[in-house]
Amino acid sequence: MKKDTLEYEQALDAVVEILRERARAGAAPLTYGDLSSELAARGYHVPAYEGPMPYLLEDASVQESPDGSLPLLSALVVLRETGRPSGGFFKLARRAPYQRPGDDTELWVKEITQLAKHYADS
Repeated sequence: MKKDTLEYEQALDAVVEILRERARAGAAPLTYGDLSSELAARGYHVPAYEGPMPYLLEDASVQESPDGSLPLLSALVVLRETGRPSGGFFKLARRAPYQRPGDDTELWVKEITQLAKHYADS
């Protein structure tokens, strides 16, 4: 699956839908493997740790918050081993226009809290 193809765009829509559902349900994180399984159930083969997964997660966050004003959906996806997002999430969160402050834990907890609040209200 390559970026800028119909299949990628459809998989991206599925990622956004899955993560929005999670956020509305209280913003409980899910693992990369769980997200990969949910995508497979919808007909998209996206391996948990390679290929398009990191791009889909970044694009889902950018699509939902292009100006940085909303919480990042990709905060919901965590590594099974640590229960926290991968380094890619923190790089995204710290770059413009997001520029989230704090250490990794503080930043992530705040993002999860904001996701739950934002999507509970929507």
